Formats: sequence, C-alpha cells, structure tokens
Amino acid sequence: WARLSQVAVKGAQYNSSECQPHLKCLQGTWANLLTYIHQLLDREEKNQLIWLHGMAGVGKSAVAFTVAERMKGLKVTEETNVEKQLVGTFFFLRKHTKHCTAGYFFAMLAYQLANNFPSIWRDVNTVIHNNLTLLDPDTPLCDQMEAFLLKPLQWLRSRLHKCLPLTFVIDALDE
Repeated sequence: WARLSQVAVKGAQYNSSECQPHLKCLQGTWANLLTYIHQLLDREEKNQLIWLHGMAGVGKSAVAFTVAERMKGLKVTEETNVEKQLVGTFFFLRKHTKHCTAGYFFAMLAYQLANNFPSIWRDVNTVIHNNLTLLDPDTPLCDQMEAFLLKPLQWLRSRLHKCLPLTFVIDALDE
C-alpha cells in the first residue's frame, strides 16, 4: 500500500491544490447539460460512459469539476449501500509531469477506489505484491487497467448489492 501511495498522483484529484484555480460552472450555466449528465449517472440499469468533447475553452473542465463536486457530496458505505457515486477522479494537467503521464492513471484510480471501499484494499495490495511492475508507469496500460481497475471493480460488485453505479470523472484526457 505504501508503494501505491507513493505512485498515486494525488494532485490529479479534481479538488487538489495543484488543479487550482478550480474551474466551476457558474450558477445557471450549462444547466441542461448538467441535468442530462446527472440523470444518466442516476440510472441503475446499466454502466455508462459519458464523453464530453468540443473546442478548447468551451467549458468541458468546468462541467467535469462541477459534476465531480456534486457527486462527491453523495455518500456510499458498504454497510448501508447508500449513494456515493464518485469513486475517483483524474484531471490531466500539462504543467505537471505525472499529471500528463497515462502510466500513473490506473494506479491513482485504484488508490482512490481502495480508499473509498476498504474491503478491496487487501485485494489491491495482493495484486501489487504479486506483480510490483504494475507500479511502473511504463507497464502496458492494458495490464494496469486489468489489475487496478477491472479486477477491483469485479470484487467490489460481488460485495455490494443494489448500489448505484460508481462514477469516475476524468478530465483533459487529450493532455
């Protein structure tokens, strides 16, 4: 866990000081889009991928931050299965080396996932212990995704029942 903690890019979280100034939708702006996104995220029946695209400067980061902020206010616990849809965030930033390197992306998501759901913490530790090369940013992304995201989500799904879909907010993937 200590090794994962060292590799995790905590400054890439949506609300970190490194991501300041925090871009946020002003009251009343992007209201229809935000309503649409939240309606999609509230659906229990299937997993969703929402991809915002557009020209630079139109407000995609502000929308991502605003969605993350709202979702963070919801809470899920393994005991109550109440809502907490925001599991992890990663805001890519060109000005920080680790923030624009995809090799740290899945490790950071696994770190946040295990922090939010302690029951899979041991599973994530075991995966790392069995293959320390996963923490190397040059490890193939498909291997990292399988070990750090897909497997832990499968373990979590087997432990949580009737939980709303979990949300990851990723911003500036193009960077």
